[in-house]
Amino acid sequence: MDIRQQLLAAFEVEHREHIDAIRAALAGAAGDVPPDWNDVFRRAHSLKGASRAVDLPKVEAVAHRLETLFERIVAGDGTLDREATGAVHLALDRIEAYVAALKGEADPAMPADALASLDRCLAGPSPSQPDPPVEPPPRQPGPPAESVPAQAGLQKSASTPTEPGSDPGVLLRVPADAVEALTRASHELASALGAESAVAEGLARLQRDAAALGRRAESLRGSKAQSGTTRPRPSDAETAETALDAMRAELRGFETTLLALARDAAQLAQIRTGIIASAEAASTRIGREAERLTLVPAETVFGAFPRALRDMARESGREINVVARGLDLPVDRAMLQSLKDPVLHALRNALSHGAETPEQRERQGKPPALSITLDIAVRGGRLVLGIHDDGRGPDLRAIEATARARGLIGAGDGDPDTLLALVFEPGFSTASAVDTLSGRGIGLSVVADAVRRLGGSVRLEPRVPAGTSLIMHLPLSAARRTLLLVDVGASLFAVPSASVERLLRLDRSSLYTAMGRIMVRLPRERGEDLSLPLVDLASLVGVTGEESRPGEGHTVTAVLMRSGGRSWVLRIDALRDVRNLLVLPAPPIGADPRLISGTVVLGGDTPVLVLDPDGLAARATETNHAAPEPVEDRTGTAALPRRSTILVVDDSITTRTLEKGILESAGYRVVVCVDGQDALDRLRAGIEHVDLVVADVEMPRLDGFGLLKALRADESFARLPLILMTSRGDADDVARGLGLGADAYLTKQTFDQRQLLDTIGQLL
Repeated sequence: MDIRQQLLAAFEVEHREHIDAIRAALAGAAGDVPPDWNDVFRRAHSLKGASRAVDLPKVEAVAHRLETLFERIVAGDGTLDREATGAVHLALDRIEAYVAALKGEADPAMPADALASLDRCLAGPSPSQPDPPVEPPPRQPGPPAESVPAQAGLQKSASTPTEPGSDPGVLLRVPADAVEALTRASHELASALGAESAVAEGLARLQRDAAALGRRAESLRGSKAQSGTTRPRPSDAETAETALDAMRAELRGFETTLLALARDAAQLAQIRTGIIASAEAASTRIGREAERLTLVPAETVFGAFPRALRDMARESGREINVVARGLDLPVDRAMLQSLKDPVLHALRNALSHGAETPEQRERQGKPPALSITLDIAVRGGRLVLGIHDDGRGPDLRAIEATARARGLIGAGDGDPDTLLALVFEPGFSTASAVDTLSGRGIGLSVVADAVRRLGGSVRLEPRVPAGTSLIMHLPLSAARRTLLLVDVGASLFAVPSASVERLLRLDRSSLYTAMGRIMVRLPRERGEDLSLPLVDLASLVGVTGEESRPGEGHTVTAVLMRSGGRSWVLRIDALRDVRNLLVLPAPPIGADPRLISGTVVLGGDTPVLVLDPDGLAARATETNHAAPEPVEDRTGTAALPRRSTILVVDDSITTRTLEKGILESAGYRVVVCVDGQDALDRLRAGIEHVDLVVADVEMPRLDGFGLLKALRADESFARLPLILMTSRGDADDVARGLGLGADAYLTKQTFDQRQLLDTIGQLL
C-alpha cells in the first residue's frame, strides 16, 4: 500500500469519528440536550484540515462551510434551526458518500446541493463571510429540529469540563495487521501452553512406571535375602541354578525398564524444552506486537504534514521550505493522534503569520523561501515538539491591541511574556480577514487545549535573529530507543546511541594534560589530530568508578559523544551491551532531571537510568570533571600478541560503527567494508590478513549470500570463518546461509553482544 492509500485509509476512519460526533451533538440538540458547540466547531475544523492533508478539496469546501456555521453558533451570532440542521445532515451525508466512492474511483462527483444548502444558511451579514455562494438547486428537506440557543450550550460545556482520558468515546486507531499479528501470537502461546498437558501425562506415566519398578526392586531384594539365608544342598544344585537364572532374567528386565524410564524422561525433557522455547518466543512476540499497538514512529501521523503544508503554500502563492526532523522517533500512538490536529494547526499558523513577500525577505537578508521546521525529540525525559520558522516573528503590537480590545489585559499589563501567552486564548486572532489558513482564532487554542489535556505545556517565543518558535513539552509515556549499556563502577547506565559517534579504547600515548584537564588526541584521516577533553562519567553522575590499577592502565575505555553542538570523550569502565529498549519516564524522585531522561528495565526487573546527553554536556561544562589519568604499567617488556583482525561488512554506517566499537573494545582489530563487493575486492587484494568476517545479508551490489558463495568457491578463502548477522531471521534464510557455508547465523532482532563475542571466540 503506497503512502496515498495509507493516508486515505486513515482519513476514512478519522472522518467517521468527526461525523459521528457532530451527528451525536445534533441528536442531543433535537432532544433538548445542549451540545458542546466548541467541540462540534473543532470537529468541523479538524475535518477540514484532515481533508486538506489528504488532498480532498471537495470535502474541504463542505467542511469549511460547516466550520463557519458552527463558528457563528459558538459566537452567539446564529442558532441551529430546522433549515440549518437539515443542511448539516445533508453535508455530512454527502461527505460520507464521497469518501465511500473513493474506493472505486479517483475523483468521484460531489453534488452541489450540500454547498448550496449551507450557503443559504450562511447568507446575510456576519462577522466572517464564507466563500462565494454556489447557485442553489432545489432545497433539500432535512430532519426537523428546534432552534437551540448557542449560549446554553456554551454555559453547559463551561460548567462541566472534561477531564483528560475521561471521554468514553475516545478511539485508538491501530493497523489491522498489528491486531492480526497479536492474535496469531496469542494463539501460538495458547498452543504452546496446551502442549503442557502431554508433558503432564508423560510425567504421570513416569511416576507409575517408577512405582512399579520400585515394587520389582523390593521383590528382588526379598528374593535375594531369602536365597542368602538358605544353603543349597548338593541335591538342590539344579534348582539353585534355575533360581539364579530367574534372578538374572529379573535383573535384565529391571535394567531394561530402567533404561526405558531414562529414555522417556529425556524425551519429556526435550519436549518441555521445546514448549518453553515456543512459549517464550510467543510471549516475546505478544509483547512486541502489543508494544507496536501503542508505539509507532512519529512519521505515521506527522509524515504527510510537510507535503500538505507545501500544497497550502502553493495555493496561497507562497514559497516555503519545510524540514521535518525526528520522524523516526517511536512515540505512544494515542499521544500522537491527540497531537495530530494541534501540530497541523501550528504548522498552518506558522505559514499564515510567518510568511513575508520575497521583497521583504530579500531586504532583511533572508532566503526567498520561508523556512518551517518540525522538530521532534526527547529531552530530559519529555517529548519536545518544536515548530520553528524564520518569518516575521510575533507582532506584539497587534497582539496587545487585540488583547485590549477583548479586555484580556489591563492598562499596566503588556510585557512580552504575558502577551505571547494570550495567543492561546480561544478565538484570539490578529488576522484582519478569514481565509482557509487563519483568522478564526482557533488554531493555537486547539494546540494549548490538547497539550494541557496531555499534562504538558506550550509556549510561543520569538527567534533570534528572526522568526517564531512554538514549543510543546509533553510527558513521555514511553519510547523505544537504541541504547549503549555502560558500566561505571558497580552501577549500570544507558546512553542513547544517537549521541555516540564512536566507541574508543585509548592508549596512554594519546592522553595529555592541558589547563589542568586530561585531553585526548584523536587522529583524523585528513588534517590535524582532534583534541577533546576526557570527561569522567563516574564524576558526572556521582558514583565511585573503578580506579586504574597497575597492570590495567595501558588503555582507557571511552565513547566519543556529540551533543549540545560540541564533542567530548566520555570515560566509562566498560561497555556492557547495545540494545533497543523501551524507555519509560524517569523516576519521580532520586534522579537528577538534568542528567536522567528515562528508565529502562532489563531482564530480572533490573532498572537502569537513561542518561541525557545534553545534560551531561552541560554538567561537564559547568565544572571540571576530568577523568583521572590512568596509571601506566611499567612492568614487563614482552611484546603484545598479534590481535585477530575482523572484517565487518554492512551498508549501514550505524551498524558498522556499533559493531566496530564492540569488537575493538573486546581487543580485536577491525576493518570495515560497505558491501559484499567491496569486501571481496579487499580480501582478494590481500591488503591485510583477515581472521574472520562478520557480514550483513541485505547489501547493494553483492549481498551477504553472494559474498559467502564467492568466498567458499575461492580456495584461498574456503576456510575463512564467516558470520552472517542480519535482520532476515526466517527459517528459509537461516537454512540458505548455513547451506552456503556460513559458520554462524545471528539475527539483529535478538542481537546480544555476548553472543556475538562468544561466537567469534569459538571460531577463532
